[in-house]
Amino acid sequence: MAKLIFFLGVQILLLAAVSSAEDDGENFTGTIDRKLLGLHKKEKLTHFKVYWHDILSGPKPSSIRIKPPVKTSTSYFGGVTMFDNALTEKVEINSTLLGQAQGFYAGAAQKEFSFLVGMNFSFKTGKYNGSTITILGRNPVLSEVREMPIVGGTGLFRFARGYVEARTKLLNLKNGDAIVEYSCYVLHY
Repeated sequence: MAKLIFFLGVQILLLAAVSSAEDDGENFTGTIDRKLLGLHKKEKLTHFKVYWHDILSGPKPSSIRIKPPVKTSTSYFGGVTMFDNALTEKVEINSTLLGQAQGFYAGAAQKEFSFLVGMNFSFKTGKYNGSTITILGRNPVLSEVREMPIVGGTGLFRFARGYVEARTKLLNLKNGDAIVEYSCYVLHY
């Protein structure tokens, strides 16, 4: 009897191996129960403000230019800057640190001062510690209010969507340092 069970087991394994070898590539996806990911809960709208400190000056800048703009540009076109900027509770740099904004901005317009911005707000304190939101969009920096979409998130912001409003609070024209208020509207589960 044990030999029969062993023989049948081997036959089943061989059939499974043959059928998976004949897979035509159409079985790489499937549906999943939304409850397994917490998507059965009521969606929430969270609003908060943070202050983004873009420091280009001094011995420890939080932003560095990795590619200069094209030589003939008056709009920073083609320039790329990477940053790891502090996110604080208030305008003052020494106020409570809420997290970091990590990403890039790139001069994406030839005739105006406008950036393509891609960044993560990575929260390091409080209820949202370990969570992120991802922002990707156009930032016409000389406009009083700029709106950019939230395209995702992690942790408590998993499946996030929404938008941010950016308002420059301080801009040092000599060294390029800036403080920007980000008012964030996030839909999440």
